[in-house]
Amino acid sequence: MQLRNLEKTSIKNMALTGKIFVEEKDILYIRGEINGEIKGEHKKALEMGQEMKINGEPISKIVQYTKLSIQEIEAL
Repeated sequence: MQLRNLEKTSIKNMALTGKIFVEEKDILYIRGEINGEIKGEHKKALEMGQEMKINGEPISKIVQYTKLSIQEIEAL
């Protein structure tokens, strides 16, 4: 802003935007938060599936408890 010599009122308005804008209500912020949760849950399911597979649990039981696909379990 300073490099473009904006008027003081414009600079003031830009500063107010930070006070008006609530990041937690922004749709992109929310989507990122949800995607992060989904990725975290999937990672936990993969870890659990891997542990179950190591312990010799049948694939049908791993699918039932983790909700992973058979292909994902076989790839573990």
